[in-house]
Amino acid sequence: MSDQAKLPKPPYYVVCFSSQRTEGDHGYGDMADAMEQLARQQPGFLGVESARGSDGFGITNSFWQDEESIRAWKRNVDHLVAQRLGRQDWYETYELRVARVERAYGFRRTT
Repeated sequence: MSDQAKLPKPPYYVVCFSSQRTEGDHGYGDMADAMEQLARQQPGFLGVESARGSDGFGITNSFWQDEESIRAWKRNVDHLVAQRLGRQDWYETYELRVARVERAYGFRRTT
């Protein structure tokens, strides 16, 4: 599970990736770590939040400055390899959604 992303005031974009993993790691953990580090180096990347349950269902939200940054990340050569391996080895199913965040607010306990 990743830490909560530190994001600017909206508007910005979020890519919501929900997935059901296959059994076994098959190199998934190492690739997920590598993809997060690579994403952090991409222009327009703002942050990421991710969690996976013991049943293999997970959600990763990556946050981006604009749609062009998202398109560039989708076309990244190393990311394309990870996408292919995901369909081949790591996921039973996944859904990807892209949205523009117009408002954001939260709560933080101070005591």
